[in-house]
Amino acid sequence: MSSWTPTTYKIRNWAEYNHSLKQRGSLLIWFDPEMSWEAEASGRRGRQKTYSDAAIQACLTLKVLFGLPLRQTTGFVESLLKRVELDWSVPDFSTLCRRQKTLSVAIPYKGSAGPLHLLVDSTGIKAEGEGEWNARKHGGPKRRLWRKIHIGVDEETLEIRAIEVTSSSIGDAPMLPDLLSQIPPDQELGSVTADGAYDTRKCHDAIAARNAHAVIPPRKNAKPWKPTSDGAIARNDAANAQRYLGRTLWRRWSGYHRRSRVETKMHCMKLLGQSLMARHFDRQVAEIQVRIAVLNRYTALCIPVTEPVG
Repeated sequence: MSSWTPTTYKIRNWAEYNHSLKQRGSLLIWFDPEMSWEAEASGRRGRQKTYSDAAIQACLTLKVLFGLPLRQTTGFVESLLKRVELDWSVPDFSTLCRRQKTLSVAIPYKGSAGPLHLLVDSTGIKAEGEGEWNARKHGGPKRRLWRKIHIGVDEETLEIRAIEVTSSSIGDAPMLPDLLSQIPPDQELGSVTADGAYDTRKCHDAIAARNAHAVIPPRKNAKPWKPTSDGAIARNDAANAQRYLGRTLWRRWSGYHRRSRVETKMHCMKLLGQSLMARHFDRQVAEIQVRIAVLNRYTALCIPVTEPVG
């Protein structure tokens, strides 16, 4: 009996995709000389902000891209402004640190043409503690702090449309309604694909409330729920289909394999750093959101279009 051979794919738009990969290294993508660098007057009493949120986010974006401390980020932005002959002042490290705590990060996205098919999953990222080599060799300190990142990815455009950051003690399922609430009510939601950890009543009810189809594998030997809601009825139908087809055929029939794309997006997010540089929780949230904005900007340039070969 011959062994299984993985499918080989070929990129159809290689020229366009190759050009977009080169553009990712261009500083013009992250720094626009026409942006509003100085903050507008708020009309409130007290000291006004000197720099706009766009200016702070531009500095923090360069910090995330190159893995720079705050002081080095200030020096890098100063040299960049001098190179493009702009006489703008640069926020110092204390201003960046203070504004990062309350920054409202603008996450760009184009959106898909038709209904949104959302892929949901979560991952952990280290916030405090020694590196993995130190922990493996010496046991590491007992204090190792992790943050949990919950994201929802558009299946068509591969853009991250929803994000939540919590402590490591928060489960996956309780955060799904919060992720769905970040999708505008006028945005048609076609389906929500997630793993078995989201097989709960609240998750199915939240998906049914948005008139979307849930692609969540029921637990093994799952028992039917009382059909008291639309979410419970949809879950019972999935359990019956899985029992009739088997787990393998059900996953192919339902398109559950598409969930691998959100795992790939998480890997891309960790390529920007395996740990967080910020120490305060609100600053950590802003740092993760800046990473998401970077990834969405990368994705907006171009994504590969593949086709199976052979």
